[in-house]
Amino acid sequence: MKVLDFPLAKITISFLLGIIVSYYVKPSILTAVIFLISSAIVFCCLYFLVAKNKKLNIIFGISTSIVSFFIGIITLQLQTDSYQKSNYINSKVAFEKPQLITFTLREKLKSNDFNDRYVAIINQIERKTYTGRIIVNIQKDSTKNKVILGNTIRVKTILQPNTSSKNPNQFDYAKYLSNKQIYAQVYCRKSEITINKNIKKDIWYYSSRLHSRIINNLEKAHFSKDEMNVALALILGQQQEISPDIIKDYQYSGTTHVLSVSGLHVGFIMLFINFILKPIPNTRKGSFIKLISILISLAIFAVISGLSPPVLRSVVMFSFLAIGNHLRRSGNIYHTLLVSILLILLFEPYFLFDVGFQLSYLALFFILWLQPILKNLWTPKHKISTYIWNALTVSFAAQIGTLPVCLYYFHQFPGLFFVTNIIILPLLSFIMIAGIIVMILAVFYSPPVILVVLFEKSIYLLNLMIHFVATFESFVIRDISFNFYYLVTIYLLIIAGTIWLNKPSFNKTISLLITIIIVQISFIYTKKRNREPTRINHLQRQEKHFDI
Repeated sequence: MKVLDFPLAKITISFLLGIIVSYYVKPSILTAVIFLISSAIVFCCLYFLVAKNKKLNIIFGISTSIVSFFIGIITLQLQTDSYQKSNYINSKVAFEKPQLITFTLREKLKSNDFNDRYVAIINQIERKTYTGRIIVNIQKDSTKNKVILGNTIRVKTILQPNTSSKNPNQFDYAKYLSNKQIYAQVYCRKSEITINKNIKKDIWYYSSRLHSRIINNLEKAHFSKDEMNVALALILGQQQEISPDIIKDYQYSGTTHVLSVSGLHVGFIMLFINFILKPIPNTRKGSFIKLISILISLAIFAVISGLSPPVLRSVVMFSFLAIGNHLRRSGNIYHTLLVSILLILLFEPYFLFDVGFQLSYLALFFILWLQPILKNLWTPKHKISTYIWNALTVSFAAQIGTLPVCLYYFHQFPGLFFVTNIIILPLLSFIMIAGIIVMILAVFYSPPVILVVLFEKSIYLLNLMIHFVATFESFVIRDISFNFYYLVTIYLLIIAGTIWLNKPSFNKTISLLITIIIVQISFIYTKKRNREPTRINHLQRQEKHFDI
């Protein structure tokens, strides 16, 4: 892979390894700083020596990777809230008995049958300043105590730590929240809370107000409630109000990614903006105007959609792609991706452990790397078959790249994913374009009825198609046992297979066969490890039988 020859690739990989080591090993920050300073001194010495002696290039490259590795370790430690003395996790009393807690609502989450749920920032505990994020559960009742984002709330309650999953194959919600640096939740009633009249008007507040304005204008245009909730998810990534039945249909059909704003959605927006800006000539000045317009449009989209992490990741990624295209470096798209990964993780290293982050970059990487190889396997003669084949190869490339991660986290596989993606792609393209226009108009006033009806009916048709595919539940394979060993070895097999498929050779065939053997070893080891507890339990039952 030529991308590995690029120096930034080795720096980024070393940086990622540093974050991973810091996450699992948790070395002391003093030790990491000492090693970083030592490696930085060696790096500086080699930097001046390598100009005189080219033989030191390899050692200089290794020292660069080592420095990047320790920067990764320290970056995670500095960005870990629980290491900060001011973090509420250090207030042990707040977890033991009710305390007067003050917090500011930052983000609206999906409500359940009993509570409205928010992400909040802790301000004070018993008049002592603390920091950190928590989940706030406010019980639903008839009290007319309106709560909006930006409200500073005071309530006497107890912090409840997140409970870990007892089943090893079950989704660990506590670990999921911990990776988002949320370590506790609070539960309260509206009648118990005191809302400060002074609203904290930050960017999240204005984003929330803008979002509310869009919803109000869509409601004025008599947009159907169910279709509007799906529209808000498709265009703005707001899934809070979607019904569980619709989410279930999208899961079973293998199109959950459509409801989560990702590279697909931001890519559509970028293509739409490029289409609007097409009359501008591709001169140096014209290209710069296009770049600024794209960056501003993506930033506005991020604000309108609520500044959620998936949106921010996708916006940053495509902003770098736009910059790379402006600099006429479209051939180095892998390098552009590496720069975006490095920049995002420098500010938010915990994104590396977020499923959405992993799936977004894996899907895009495999589309860029594997799809051209699959595409060249067959050259259709007709336009329709070419379109279907291109859609199939894109879908297969993305699915192959993300399949091991999906199996590792979700333990299920929708067998009809490729059929669904081919069917919905033309309709989804229209929905995204129409949706962008409707949402832009809804920022200022109620959109025209004709446009709203077209948009609404297209979403209704999309839901109908996805529901039809989801009815074939026999194609959804559930409860797939898939551990970390499988995850690593299957990715080794996919990478070796792709390299071999691109240009077969004897050495590549040997490498592919070795990875197949490694995969088989992981299966054998897992099977043997799973048998061990069963054998021990059997022996214990025999001992009890003889005792009797």
